[in-house]
Amino acid sequence: MLKQRVITALVLVALFLSALFLLPAGWFCLLVALVVLGASWEWGNLVGLERTSTRLGYVALTAGILWLTDYLMSGASREVQTRFLASACTWWAIALLWVQGFPSSAVLWGNKWVKALMGWFVLVPTWMAMTVLMSEPQYGPLIVLYVVLLVVLMDTGGYVAGRMFGRRKLAPNVSPGKTWAGFFGGLFANSLLVLATGFALGADARLWGLLAVIVGVASCASVLGDLLESMVKRQRDVKDSGTLLPGHGGILDRVDGMTAAFPVFTLLYLLLAEGVL
Repeated sequence: MLKQRVITALVLVALFLSALFLLPAGWFCLLVALVVLGASWEWGNLVGLERTSTRLGYVALTAGILWLTDYLMSGASREVQTRFLASACTWWAIALLWVQGFPSSAVLWGNKWVKALMGWFVLVPTWMAMTVLMSEPQYGPLIVLYVVLLVVLMDTGGYVAGRMFGRRKLAPNVSPGKTWAGFFGGLFANSLLVLATGFALGADARLWGLLAVIVGVASCASVLGDLLESMVKRQRDVKDSGTLLPGHGGILDRVDGMTAAFPVFTLLYLLLAEGVL
């Protein structure tokens, strides 16, 4: 099982890096859109859309929403993009309350049609945030890689610290395997990322602080994304979102942390670029 998991991870890393740095930005974003559509197929299962035709219809609607979002946002000003992402982050604030209140909160979102709507709030802003970052001249792919790296470090640091020191559960009703030790272990791992970034950029005191805030908030968001998917899976009583990735489960199982981290990071990045932060 471990061997299979490692092989799958290495293949995914190679494919991702090749697409990120070798494909034109537009083609990379199209590829990500296809991944989002695959994730929406899995979300349809979590929603409870058991008929294949219904799930295909859900995927088709997701594709239409992605196209409409791209049409409206591709030529939009930074101010409009910022407002869109701010709305997405407001949704994640609501999601936090639902995760904290589970299982009682399921009365608010447990209906399949509410969960279907929830899927679009989870997936579409993720893709939009990534396209905004990829549009950054010269450094777009590096910034996208940076966000992925901070999510991976949060997850890896959390796993190691949780196995070594984990006692107190972070969200026992949602994900019994996550602990507070793991949470702080992930933050520690990303504090090393902040240090490396700061030294590489020759940061002054203000930039050091901004790096710490942006990476710290995005790291916490990645945990929330993971917990939200775990909550929906627990309510649906399934272990994995799918079986596409041997040893890893489904697409959603691999990108759940990114669904929250990308919109949050991109919003803070835009605010920094606009001089708001």
